[in-house]
Amino acid sequence: MDVIAAANARAAALPPGAPAILRMEVGQPGTGAPRGAAEAAARALLAGEPMGYTEAFGRRSLRERLVLHYAQRYGCPVAPGRIAVTVGASGAFPLAFLAAFDPGDTVAMAAPYYPPYANILTALGMRPQVLPCDAYTRFQPTVAMLERLDPRPAGLIVASPCNPAGTMLRPEELRAIALWCHQNGVRLISDEIYHGLSYGMEEATAAAFSESAVVVNSFSKYFSMTGWRIGWMVLPEDLVRPVECLAQNMFISAPHVSQVAAEAAFDCTAELDANRDAYARNRAALLGALPTLGFRRIAEADGAFYLWCDVSNLTNDSVTFCAEMLAQAGIAATPGVDFDPDRGHSFLRFSYCGPEAALREAPDRLARWLADRAPAG
Repeated sequence: MDVIAAANARAAALPPGAPAILRMEVGQPGTGAPRGAAEAAARALLAGEPMGYTEAFGRRSLRERLVLHYAQRYGCPVAPGRIAVTVGASGAFPLAFLAAFDPGDTVAMAAPYYPPYANILTALGMRPQVLPCDAYTRFQPTVAMLERLDPRPAGLIVASPCNPAGTMLRPEELRAIALWCHQNGVRLISDEIYHGLSYGMEEATAAAFSESAVVVNSFSKYFSMTGWRIGWMVLPEDLVRPVECLAQNMFISAPHVSQVAAEAAFDCTAELDANRDAYARNRAALLGALPTLGFRRIAEADGAFYLWCDVSNLTNDSVTFCAEMLAQAGIAATPGVDFDPDRGHSFLRFSYCGPEAALREAPDRLARWLADRAPAG
């Protein structure tokens, strides 16, 4: 968020006619909600629908549409009563953590990781347990890694595709982890918010492999509805009522109008797949150009819309490196320190979900900047 603020300030200070800031720091699509979703919301508003509270778990029609989604996409039967519509994935994580864990419980996660996992757990009195991962394990946890944990954690968070590395667990890997967690009494929280944004690898849901796993998903990424604040969970039976009671007290319900739009978004796959195809072109262009500029160690970008780059050959201070990149090249990128406090000084994250025309400028700007920049050390 500090990088976003700095990029906004830099953009506001640009003189007329100056090249725009290339926004490669932010993890949200450059497109808005699909047209059909926006039109559904407009129709409901113009019809005078009250847009009051819904049930805590959301409108029945949206939950039934999500049931159909799991059946069609994954061949996974899910009962409507196990689906909770939430205030984005960000609203789902506190509900899941509070229902599944107690203060003092340890919850493991691979590093690098999405920072709010650890921050929310800590705020709730739980203890994050970081599992350092690298390119050897594709920045994902393994069953062998989990077997070495003594004592066992109360929970494990996995993300596939993950933020910031963009790597995915293959279906057989996710299945093995889900079964290990179930058999060892470790509650699995599976973050699947980037499903729909993968580039050749099969997506799988933990709901198909474990009756005790919690699945978190969102309309923010593939569905391009970040500001609508709408997401969902697939819950195991034992957590349905606890999560419902927590949701009733903490949020009442997700925004009614957002639920209307979200249901309609499922009928907008042509537009949404076109967005994904644009990300794929951005990804391919950057993966082709960045290694020639010195960004030679990039995580396997199976999905999402990020490139996690080891820049230890260019800098040992990714915070300063990104600040200089913004000031001198007009490119906003995210240093790795929030995603991995121990090793992130040697990493940065590029986001490639912005407009294609803008991102096409990035390699040339980087080349000019790096040619003028003094080498690290």
